[in-house]
Amino acid sequence: MKTKNVLLLLVFLNLVPLSGYAQEKNTHQSLIYIFEAIQKKHGYRFNYVSDVVESIEITPPELDWNLEQILVYLKEKTGLDYAILPGNFIGVRKTSLTLCGYLKNKQTSEPIPFATIKAGDTSIITDEDGYFKLESTNPNERIEIRHIGYKTLEQMAALLGTQNCDTIFMIAQQQQLSEIILYDFLVRGIDQLDNGSFEINFEKFSILPGLTELDVLQSVQAFPGIQSINESVSDINIRGGTNDQNLLLWDGIKMYQSGHFFGLISMFNPMITQKVALRKNGSPAHYTDGVSGTIEMKTEDTLNPDFKGSIGINFIDASGFIDTPLGPNSSLQLAARKAISDFVESPTYSEYFSRIAQDSEIEANTSNVINSDITFDFYDTSARWLWQPTDKDYIQLNFIQTSNELVFNENAELNGNEESRESSLGQNSIAGGLQYRRIWNPRLNTQLHVYNTDYKLKAINANILNDQRFLQENKVSETGIRISANFQANEALTWTNGYQITETKVTNLDDVDDPIFRRLEGDVLRVHSVFTELGLRSKNRQTSLNTGLRYNHLDKFSISLLEPRLSFNQRFLNWFNLELLGEYKHQNTSQIINFQNDFLGIEKRRWQLSNDEDIPVVKAKQGSLGLSFNNKGWLVNAVAYYKEVNGITSQSQGFQNQYEFIKTTGSYTAMGIDVLVRKQYNNLNSWLSYSYLNADYTFSSLPETSFPSNYDITHSLSFGLTYELERLRLAAGWNWHAGKPATHPVVESPVVDNAINYGRTNAEQLKDYMRVDISALYQVNSNQKSKIIIGFSIWNLLDRNNILTNFYRLNNLQIVNEFKQNSLGITPNAVARFYF
Repeated sequence: MKTKNVLLLLVFLNLVPLSGYAQEKNTHQSLIYIFEAIQKKHGYRFNYVSDVVESIEITPPELDWNLEQILVYLKEKTGLDYAILPGNFIGVRKTSLTLCGYLKNKQTSEPIPFATIKAGDTSIITDEDGYFKLESTNPNERIEIRHIGYKTLEQMAALLGTQNCDTIFMIAQQQQLSEIILYDFLVRGIDQLDNGSFEINFEKFSILPGLTELDVLQSVQAFPGIQSINESVSDINIRGGTNDQNLLLWDGIKMYQSGHFFGLISMFNPMITQKVALRKNGSPAHYTDGVSGTIEMKTEDTLNPDFKGSIGINFIDASGFIDTPLGPNSSLQLAARKAISDFVESPTYSEYFSRIAQDSEIEANTSNVINSDITFDFYDTSARWLWQPTDKDYIQLNFIQTSNELVFNENAELNGNEESRESSLGQNSIAGGLQYRRIWNPRLNTQLHVYNTDYKLKAINANILNDQRFLQENKVSETGIRISANFQANEALTWTNGYQITETKVTNLDDVDDPIFRRLEGDVLRVHSVFTELGLRSKNRQTSLNTGLRYNHLDKFSISLLEPRLSFNQRFLNWFNLELLGEYKHQNTSQIINFQNDFLGIEKRRWQLSNDEDIPVVKAKQGSLGLSFNNKGWLVNAVAYYKEVNGITSQSQGFQNQYEFIKTTGSYTAMGIDVLVRKQYNNLNSWLSYSYLNADYTFSSLPETSFPSNYDITHSLSFGLTYELERLRLAAGWNWHAGKPATHPVVESPVVDNAINYGRTNAEQLKDYMRVDISALYQVNSNQKSKIIIGFSIWNLLDRNNILTNFYRLNNLQIVNEFKQNSLGITPNAVARFYF
């Protein structure tokens, strides 16, 4: 019995230390304590920074393991690196983790470039594909991901992953971003959004027939319902409206000039203009003016971490562009373009110049006067500076300056002596804007936008035979300030409120030196506006509704105007989309023609300001209903619309018949339908568009109170093809439309009482317009840093003689002569551009 007890006691005594050791082994211990135990057992000393290890506690390893097994175990448990050093030392340091991933928009799955990824004191910026790669020394380190307009993300380094470079989705902050409902509406890079607008993204843009360079205002004419009946970008007609009824915005700055070459090419450099938004109807409540439509151009609004640029030349101009970072939180874009006519006169230049000189004093001066030394030049410069001092603040500055200048000498023989005097025409714009955006919290942000724009048209006409100088000027100066706040109640509801003040000053000068005559007219109008808008979007993204109200008060006239806005979009049955748009709008400026030979007969239109008397405030209302089908590369889109515009003046409509010098006010209505059928098949894209328009004037004080509008192009049709390979892009297009309305003299009695006896107004039509265009672009080389693109185009390939407009004049023999303005003939162009 005693022996048995002794054996039990011995067993108990042996189990006690084992139990105690097991308990100690399973308990977390300080890493420094474990280092000391390993040193006593294996004779190695640990070299480390105390801040790295002092807070780490782990379950200790088996001391009987060999040293390599112990170090592997420690690395696994602590995430630190261990290296055996000479002299029986073991170095301990933080593990370096390579983190990588792709940032994308959660709603659209599009990459998010130029986002900031921050780990401790280290930060990088994602590239154009949203990719980032970052080193971290602590798996538990908090990684911050931020980008203006998105909710900031925080994630542990260990959870970002180091192998697969997973996709990380960011959620748009504050504002409801419009979604694309119809991709590649015409060609790649042109999409329709759920707010009723169309967006042209020049970074993704493919090619259009007849164009080598990306001309902003030529591109928008590819849409159904938009055209220029005189082939001029400064006279774009949207659904029967005049050009002055279009609101042109460049980064929120209102522009009163749109073209170079007095309207033949856009003055907005496409290298710095990234996106264009086109709205025919259903504008947001913060937009004013533009009773026919809005063309909004935008530069890139994200910071660029790398230097890039381009230089190029075509048969019209040479241009350059750079985008350079100015530190981690700022970047600068600069662009410039100049005509090459100082160095060479290309066939394109000659054709363009002949086009603008038609029926002007340059082409046909009086019989005793000869024009000589004709020079023409244009240039534009643009700048955009971004600064993001914090992830909550965003500042943008914009500047643009443009100029067109024509100079020539008028020569005549007077009293046996050769005399020469200079005539000139200049058209200039200079504008600047400031935008500041502040994100206060995940639901609220505010915006401040301030701009000033100045436009000047000046002509000096030397009448050498009468020793007379005739000076004409038209100036517009406008300053605008807009403050708005966007509140994101939830993912479905956005509420926007704001205030805007706009002050516009317009002056017109006519000055003759002999006999002395001077007439200077100037008007100023200040408008206060407040607006509110609600944006609703269903969870399944199938329904989108934007409804707003704008209140305007015109100080000078004590007039108040309420303008509701509506944009509704509903997707259904997978492939169908229903769109309802509506708006009320007004505008206070318009362009008129006093005389056809004003400003040398080249740029005859001058801006004027409403006076609430003989120049009313222009008011408009319109609505449209559209239906789309999109499936298997097929897109069918049809939109019916009705528009009513009141307060127009006869001088703003370009009459050249019996109403040319009549000053009266009236209205017009426009109704029609725009249809587009597009088919994509692999690399081939084709489209067919048709527009029907019925536009009529109503002038109660004229003998004919109602008659067709000067812009009533009843039928228009276009067909286009594009073909794309990896480096080659080809395009061909056919454009046709019914002739412009025309008023002819009565055949039986063309002259009555020493005046032309006209028939019914706009009862006839000119000959149908038809044009075929082709273009091609080829990328010579392709790598990550540089590329060269060369291309050519031919406008009016068949050299068809299209009559754009006509008018009649009586000669000295009381015979009626007809004058016609012709379109561009066959016009080639070529381009070479180097990107770096």
